[in-house]
Amino acid sequence: MKELDQLLTGYLDAGYEAATDDDKAAFHALLELSDPELAGYLLQRQEPGSEIIARGIDIILRRHRA
Repeated sequence: MKELDQLLTGYLDAGYEAATDDDKAAFHALLELSDPELAGYLLQRQEPGSEIIARGIDIILRRHRA
């Protein structure tokens, strides 16, 4: 999905390099998700089942809102 790619590459370009190791791990965990699953989390239609996924979603959403 193009929108997901834009959100993820936006973070990758603007925030990944300065991120903590934990934040980088959370981002990598998001990359393992299917597009429909990731979209459900980012659109807040689904609640992440793991802490690392929740952290990654929070990172992306905070950066997008900024």
